Amino acid sequence: MPIVTSTIKGQIVIPAPIRARFKIKKGTQVNVYEDGNRIIVEPLEDDPIKEGRGMLKTKGKILRALVEDRKKEAEL
Repeated sequence: MPIVTSTIKGQIVIPAPIRARFKIKKGTQVNVYEDGNRIIVEPLEDDPIKEGRGMLKTKGKILRALVEDRKKEAEL
């Protein structure tokens, strides 16, 4: 079990193998709380909506096709 030392500001470094196991990377939010005499650092799951944003990269093509389709339906 690795031992870490806190800085003057109370910061600690989570060892790399633990960060890798729990997929903690730059910007990962963690929940810190106490449980009796222990401090628990629990990574929060990424927001799937936020993570998926821009994933398709259609540059508006799908939206334009949808609008055009709706216009054709309205003409009928």
